[in-house]
Amino acid sequence: MVIVEDTQLEQLRAAGVVVRDAMAAMAAACEPGVTTRQLDDVGRGVCEAAGARSAPQLTYDFPGFSCISVNEEAVHGIPGARRIEGGDLVKIDVTAELDGYMADACITVPVPPVSPQAQRIVDVARRALDLAIARVRADKLINRVGKAIETEVHRNGMRVLRELGGHGIGTTIHEPPRVESWFDGRDTTRMVEGMVFTIEPIIAETTEHTVTGADGWTISTSDGSLSAQFEHTVVVTRGRPIILT
Repeated sequence: MVIVEDTQLEQLRAAGVVVRDAMAAMAAACEPGVTTRQLDDVGRGVCEAAGARSAPQLTYDFPGFSCISVNEEAVHGIPGARRIEGGDLVKIDVTAELDGYMADACITVPVPPVSPQAQRIVDVARRALDLAIARVRADKLINRVGKAIETEVHRNGMRVLRELGGHGIGTTIHEPPRVESWFDGRDTTRMVEGMVFTIEPIIAETTEHTVTGADGWTISTSDGSLSAQFEHTVVVTRGRPIILT
């Protein structure tokens, strides 16, 4: 678990800017006919130009620079020859390491023309993230973050993928604490000023469960329904949290 001091905060901010810029460039390039490998190359170019490296590659020897997951694929999709099509929901998940510090974020890009239901799940995931971030305060229970997400998702008739969630981050990708996207009344962890973690509602139309693909990496919804995700890396304060990404 990283509890940041001022000098560390600036380093984390720098990593967050690289992640944000890489995702923006990838989203701009996300259109029908582009392969997921080409999108990955766009993000790689932005990160490497800033002196940043792929945290998933460094930590887990992941086969791509970033994770790109399409439609029912929820997380950890491997970039490759798959071509983006109109109507796809493309999750672009970038975790970058810069000078020993890491930041992590994800967006879901709806590729026009998208169905009303596909657009709705994107909107719900984005709104759930915003509501969860608003619940981040020092000395408060961390499970209020998951409660905000789960309440919004269920209110719209959708489901949280319960095996997946947020996590501490700083000098490696996954550190304590675990940050659930559902309400766990048993979790008595309190947020501490300076604590750094990700919030990442990963939701599906009709299931709470996932399956892992034959490649050993790609995690999809268990019933093949659409999924969406948005994610930020945040720093806990006594007021509004600092959003690094």
